[in-house]
Amino acid sequence: MFFLYFAAVLCLLVLGAAFLIFRLTLYSPNRSQNDDHHIYESGQMAPFRDRVHAMIDELNARPFDTLTISSFDGLTLYGRYYHQKDGAPLAICFHGYRGTPSRDFSGGTRIYLEKGFNLLMAEQRGHKRSEGHRITLGIKERQDCLTWTRFARERFGAGTPIVLCGISMGAATVLMASALQLPESVRGVIADCPYTTPEAIIRKVCRGTGLPDKLLYPFTWLAARLFAGFDPAAADSREAVKQSPVPVLLIHGEEDHLVPCDMSREIAAAAPDKVELHTFPEAGHGLSYLVDPDRYKMVCSAFLDKIIR
Repeated sequence: MFFLYFAAVLCLLVLGAAFLIFRLTLYSPNRSQNDDHHIYESGQMAPFRDRVHAMIDELNARPFDTLTISSFDGLTLYGRYYHQKDGAPLAICFHGYRGTPSRDFSGGTRIYLEKGFNLLMAEQRGHKRSEGHRITLGIKERQDCLTWTRFARERFGAGTPIVLCGISMGAATVLMASALQLPESVRGVIADCPYTTPEAIIRKVCRGTGLPDKLLYPFTWLAARLFAGFDPAAADSREAVKQSPVPVLLIHGEEDHLVPCDMSREIAAAAPDKVELHTFPEAGHGLSYLVDPDRYKMVCSAFLDKIIR
């Protein structure tokens, strides 16, 4: 009897710990998450705060149309569409973990707009207006990416070239989506500071707590499987680029303390014939554009000119 009581208590404690991890890390949204101007006061982003706020305001002041799609699992997902010219190429952008389109792409969108692209900024599931309360680190989001590309093909025509763009979790999302049955109008992928797999980034974050990932990861895995509905090992950016039919541009800050630059190096090494990698010295996570905007624009512009003729 004592053993059964002990086992029941232990199971409840494990489930309780897993649920707490889910609420803290994989549940969405939190109160500050959907605020375009929410930027942490400390960390590598802090020195750029005023500049980023100004770029966010500039982007938000542009007129846009609201578009919606239905996800494969029945969620209504929203996007902001900036139209410049009929028949122009389309960039579809995917923001990062607990990010917003305007904040994460406040600078990078200038590249596409200056080159005459139309722009679709997806609001990832569980973020901004999009439905859902679970963040799956790219596993389900890659299917949403596929749905957005098919929507774009139907709305703008099969002859409209599409470029998929992502930052952080959004970068992993577009890379993992590149191995799916995307429309032929998708010409390439630009991924800024992606991770190799959800499992790998979870383990890295676990180690950042000062505790062994062997201790914390099983609880996070359980949280993902039971409460967020996904397997962190279900997709791999390295394997995806091997299968992808389109070229890939990787950008990564060499001082990225959240997603190590070596993850992009691993992805590039998996398919060197398809993947082009540019690293930015002194740039932290997602900060390559802010650290060296001229070089960032040059790298992206050259890639876009190569894949869209």
